[in-house]
Amino acid sequence: MKKTVLITGANGEIGHGLINHLADLDDIEVAALDLNPLDERLAKKCTVTMVGDILKKALLENLSTAHNFETIYHLAALLSTRAEREPPLAHHVNVDGTLNLLELAVTQSRLQGREIKFIYPSSIAVYGLPNLAAKNQRVAIKESEWCHPRTMYGINKLYCEQLGNYYAHFYRQLDAQPSPGRIDFRSIRFPGLISAVTVPAGGTSDYASEMIHYAAQGKPYACFVRDDTRIPFMAMPDAIGAILALEAAQRDRLSQQVYNISAFNPSAKDLYDLVHGAFPKAEVTFDSDKKRQAIVDSWPAAVDTTAAGRDWGWKPDYPLKRAFEEYLFPAVRKRYAAA
Repeated sequence: MKKTVLITGANGEIGHGLINHLADLDDIEVAALDLNPLDERLAKKCTVTMVGDILKKALLENLSTAHNFETIYHLAALLSTRAEREPPLAHHVNVDGTLNLLELAVTQSRLQGREIKFIYPSSIAVYGLPNLAAKNQRVAIKESEWCHPRTMYGINKLYCEQLGNYYAHFYRQLDAQPSPGRIDFRSIRFPGLISAVTVPAGGTSDYASEMIHYAAQGKPYACFVRDDTRIPFMAMPDAIGAILALEAAQRDRLSQQVYNISAFNPSAKDLYDLVHGAFPKAEVTFDSDKKRQAIVDSWPAAVDTTAAGRDWGWKPDYPLKRAFEEYLFPAVRKRYAAA
């Protein structure tokens, strides 16, 4: 029998990548859920598409009644910039929405009598280093260190990691009989993601993408962080590949539920040098925005990916030069070629 997976937030770029990959597999059927209708070409690759809100419990109950999900990819979220502007809404969507999906997973496990995989994308935003001195030690931060986020988005993500751990190991632990619902919760803490497909929308780590897009259009760019600013990044294809690899890993190989991954961690000046090499007329100035700089400074310069490499073979396909020269630059050039 074919396996059915649920993807929430399916209209995002990670959702698109997952659907495109899973639709090519003969034994997988995809159910896609998003607030907005999917692109027609993408919708054709899904068994079922639904327009709806993860906060609507009735919708999720109907989904659970109609389908048997083996894996839930919970991608839907209110992202960092808007979360900072509307903290109560962010909590509602990011925390309550995740709680609703975890309850759906428990229901599915009870109905099917088996463990349900729950794949959750977390973020580097869960970290909160106290000052630049701590950051500039250049020590790769482990998953258990410096988890003191200073943004609403980071707080939401860290709490939902803990929710996942609770549902996987301690759910209704005071019941007279153990709960029959079993969840296999797996999470990745993503670094800054750089995409050749989507246009940056002002996110806290979007200075890398913005620099490329402005250069390709021949526009001057005022980078909102210092030139020595350094955080981990990765190209979008690696993000999608990592989710698929973690989902496919054998449970007994996994020593933890939350994993760091990254591919490269250049300074903003390093990024400029790459962009200038591809676009010699690029004009970039470094005009640090105090508020956004403070957030980026609280994130580590590098994260320790040892556990992901050991447990499920994580290794990026797109290191720094390849990510820019083979993936980002050609696609961005093509986007603006006709302009």
